[in-house]
Amino acid sequence: MSSVYNLKREVEKPVRLTGGHRLCAGCGAGVVVSGVLRALDKEDRAVVVNATSCLQVSTFMYPYTAYMDSYIHSAFENSAATCAGVEAAYNALQRRGKVDGTVKFITFAGDGGTYDIGFQSLSGAMERGHDMVYVCYDNEAYMNTGIQRSSSTPRFARTTTSPIGSVGQGKKQNKKDLTEILVAHDIPYVAQTAPMGNFKDLHTKSHKAIYTEGPCFLNVLAPCPRGWDYPMAKLAEIIKLAVETCVWPLFEVEEGVWRLNYIPKKKLPVEDFLRPQGRFRHMFRKGNEWMIEEAQSYVDRKWERLLERTGS
Repeated sequence: MSSVYNLKREVEKPVRLTGGHRLCAGCGAGVVVSGVLRALDKEDRAVVVNATSCLQVSTFMYPYTAYMDSYIHSAFENSAATCAGVEAAYNALQRRGKVDGTVKFITFAGDGGTYDIGFQSLSGAMERGHDMVYVCYDNEAYMNTGIQRSSSTPRFARTTTSPIGSVGQGKKQNKKDLTEILVAHDIPYVAQTAPMGNFKDLHTKSHKAIYTEGPCFLNVLAPCPRGWDYPMAKLAEIIKLAVETCVWPLFEVEEGVWRLNYIPKKKLPVEDFLRPQGRFRHMFRKGNEWMIEEAQSYVDRKWERLLERTGS
């Protein structure tokens, strides 16, 4: 099937993540998973591996599942290793003529199970060259266990372990650039994307990752209404602001070649992204203007570096 995006064709495909799951209204994770799985060609099967997470407890509570494909719940720290093992086992069975057909192997995990706890597993699977796709739905904290900070949490964000008070003003460190770290693994395809407002970008990159031979990685922004503290109806708006302020740029690295997929016509100030979210409310108090200036400086620095790398 053609990789060219056709909305009518895509919405006519059978759903692979059904409705009725228990994800919160306004959660980005379900939109991410549904979008990625929709990129599968309809005749192909998939094995979905899912690390312990909000996504796992909401879409799979034994004996009920929201997935139409085979599903494996893995531990927090080893989802990539589990997926790699299943891929290796399938290849062994296929060589013996015991299975046939096209099966794709896809892992979904949050930032806690990717940036932090599961990084060793992810790095190992990518380095070994397994034919699989690892998808991080990045909601920038450990949302499932009480909104604790992760290494994906942005600087100044309020979480339960980086609170606002006389001692601290949110997280002290900048967000880890995991996408760049995966690029350093020299794998065939790495991409950063987001759902809502640009489903074409999500679909195109998902299809490319799924049908590129070898290990591939997708980092997808997935806002959380509870952790980010925004009204659930503003999911699409929050994602659009992340892209238009260049807080979350859309780019891909294919066989070592960097490509920027979207340049805002008018780059918005970072405060437009921060203001609608309660986790950044303290940044707008009198005397905290320096925080917004620091956040803007960081985004500008990363954006200019990306423009240089992509030759844009």
